[in-house]
Amino acid sequence: MRLFGDRVWARLMSDPSRRLRWPSLRAPVDILFLICCVILVGDVLVPEIFGSGKSKDYPLWYWAGQQVLQGKDLYPRDPSAYFAFIYPPLPAVLLAIPAWFGKVVLYSVLSLLNVVAWWMTAQFSHAMTGSGRTPNQWLYFLPGFVTISFVFDMFDLGQPNLMLLAMMLYGFWLISELRPWFAGSMFALATAIKVFPVAVLPYLLWRRQWAAALSMIVFTLAFLYVVPAPVRGFAHNAAELKTWYQGMVGSSSEKGFGQRDEQNWSWVNQSIIAMTHRLTRPVNYMQDDPTKPMPVRTMNVVDISFKAANMVVLAVSGLLGIGFLLVMPRKERRTPRSDAEELGILFCLMTVASPLARQYYFMWLFFPMTVLMHRAAYDPRPRVRLWTWLALAASGILMLLSLPPFPKDLQAFGNNFAATAVMAGALVWHILHPVPDDHTSSASEAGVKALQSL
Repeated sequence: MRLFGDRVWARLMSDPSRRLRWPSLRAPVDILFLICCVILVGDVLVPEIFGSGKSKDYPLWYWAGQQVLQGKDLYPRDPSAYFAFIYPPLPAVLLAIPAWFGKVVLYSVLSLLNVVAWWMTAQFSHAMTGSGRTPNQWLYFLPGFVTISFVFDMFDLGQPNLMLLAMMLYGFWLISELRPWFAGSMFALATAIKVFPVAVLPYLLWRRQWAAALSMIVFTLAFLYVVPAPVRGFAHNAAELKTWYQGMVGSSSEKGFGQRDEQNWSWVNQSIIAMTHRLTRPVNYMQDDPTKPMPVRTMNVVDISFKAANMVVLAVSGLLGIGFLLVMPRKERRTPRSDAEELGILFCLMTVASPLARQYYFMWLFFPMTVLMHRAAYDPRPRVRLWTWLALAASGILMLLSLPPFPKDLQAFGNNFAATAVMAGALVWHILHPVPDDHTSSASEAGVKALQSL
């Protein structure tokens, strides 16, 4: 089954709102984007070139690339030992190419990839809202402004989540362009880099995107086993992949999971798994760094066993999944608007369903946020526009609570998790209450004037 019907596709392919573009020096917001990129890239390169060296995850990426270049192991032989590099072998192989030229080249390449990913994330997000409208400059600017702290984390920390988001959006864009095999390769690449995007596979199967799902499976296996083999050797790569799986995916206990133990139960993690365990077990949510003992603080409302808490996680995840399936429109009721809202909910769920959902993981709210902003701007129902803006404002206030002036306890209680729930709830409402047939699909003058006055 294709994403939309043939008649819908004929209209979409000629829809100006779906056209992608290059940055323009004639557009003030594009100039602002370029200025921000210069500053963010400078945050990475200036300390490395003129200071004592860039910290955070950048030295780790260089180390991983050098391990590949020198034919050394990425992981210890014992899966229970500490892993410095917690990603599958493929990212290290990819990092080895620029790492061969030195740290400055590697850091420059990673920064430029983030620049491209940031621009394309905005392009794909606005193009796939289903509103049929090309946003004015300020509406185009708004999602990037709201998520700027997450973007800063991407550059400053050197994390790939922004690039993964761009890959996933590109994948869905390719599905809409009737190129499912290429789309599956994008989903597979994201999965082979950081695993958690694998959550998109059940969605593809449910929506009968057979070609994209099969492509994702085939390319994931290729990226994990075939692509690194010429560099690492097939046997060596397979052994390392097994070690990685045992140490990262196959390890879980009351102390923690995925090689980072206690900090995965701490305030830094706002995933469904972490939130459930903090609420059901007396875990110290301040213990994010095992080398720095912190006063014990707990937030559990009940005290159950580790196994029972995991059963609660499965129950909550199952209920959310069933709820999502019940909300998804039937084939004959699907529209570009409902598909955008459906994907927005999917991105919300994938964000919190990841075992680890640190602050910067919520960069993935960029797309659902953009969809809601288009509804707030262009929905022909004034009251709906108002309540959508209020839902966005509530989500924004909740996300602001992650800033340094506020206590970390608010993150332990799930401020970003709550913001995600508000957005998902608003998107659910929009799916269940589509624009009536007697309304025009164009935005009201009030909505447009409100945005132009920002």
